[in-house]
Amino acid sequence: MPITKSAQKQLRKSRERRLRNRGAKSSLKTAIKKVREGLERRDLEAAGKAMELALPVIDKAAGKGFIHKNAAARYKSRLARQLHALPRSS
Repeated sequence: MPITKSAQKQLRKSRERRLRNRGAKSSLKTAIKKVREGLERRDLEAAGKAMELALPVIDKAAGKGFIHKNAAARYKSRLARQLHALPRSS
């Protein structure tokens, strides 16, 4: 356990940050998972809706430093590529 006051404060801050980061990463993973579920079901409409909701979540996670900006770009690119590869029913 920390002894000095500054070490105690750092421990508190560290715990708060860890909880905040965990929540943000969880919502990010959930958003990506919903897009992938729509893609697996080959449901273009559901995947498209989920993609619309996931893009801002991914951007926000990158902006706040939860994931690297290149990782965010990679997620968005791969999901978009898979979404556009789905057959269109016209």
